Amino acid sequence: MGGLALVLLLPTTAGAQQRPVITTAARILAPPTARTPLAIAVSPDAGLPKNAYLRIRGLPQTVALSEGHAIAPGVWAIPLTVLPVLAAIVPTGAQGTAEISIDLVSLDGKVLAQTKATFVIPVAIGPPAAATLGPAAPTISPPALPQVGSAALASPPQTASNQADRERALSFYSKGEEVQKRGDVDAARKFFERAADLGLAQAAMALATSYDPNELSKLKVIGLQGNAAAARKWYMRAAELGAVDAGERLRRLGGR
Repeated sequence: MGGLALVLLLPTTAGAQQRPVITTAARILAPPTARTPLAIAVSPDAGLPKNAYLRIRGLPQTVALSEGHAIAPGVWAIPLTVLPVLAAIVPTGAQGTAEISIDLVSLDGKVLAQTKATFVIPVAIGPPAAATLGPAAPTISPPALPQVGSAALASPPQTASNQADRERALSFYSKGEEVQKRGDVDAARKFFERAADLGLAQAAMALATSYDPNELSKLKVIGLQGNAAAARKWYMRAAELGAVDAGERLRRLGGR
């Protein structure tokens, strides 16, 4: 009597979707007063959830990123589309080492991939003294060029001014966060507003948040009243400056 042969066909995994991976340097050296490319990449591009973004945690609070916006002290949300140009901006006088965590997050908050890196701000070293070549020449700052027409806007002195404004804005923003942690929201608003006026998106978001009735419950303060109109105004400003979450916050405000 002949036997019956059974053949079990197992499914292959060749077509299984590849899990996303975040790649970056294990050690990121970011000197003060410099713009340091972060070189973070996510692969593969295909199959990622719509509106997935990177969340970078653990950055020193004085450090800003060229793209995205701060969602908490030392925490930034970064759209994937800007990763090729993402850079860290470190103010003068900063130094130290921080362990940062980089998460790939879906819009519903699910962490899809994660990696870590060491962020190092080295001690700034000044330029060598010129006295070894003879008497030092007096240092004379170049006169400011008149701001006339598009040529003046494109000149190198204007670029330097923009960098100085960015550093001033970051200083105001950091001071605002500091006093807000102590519960002085009125003082924090003044610092955030000065930073927002200088074009800092995360400062406009922080200022709007301090007025947003939907967000005030998350702040550890007592007796603070919301102001939906003021929140709407600063969310709109934050959106103009490139804050990715401003539109969603505006929708949450609705008809308030």
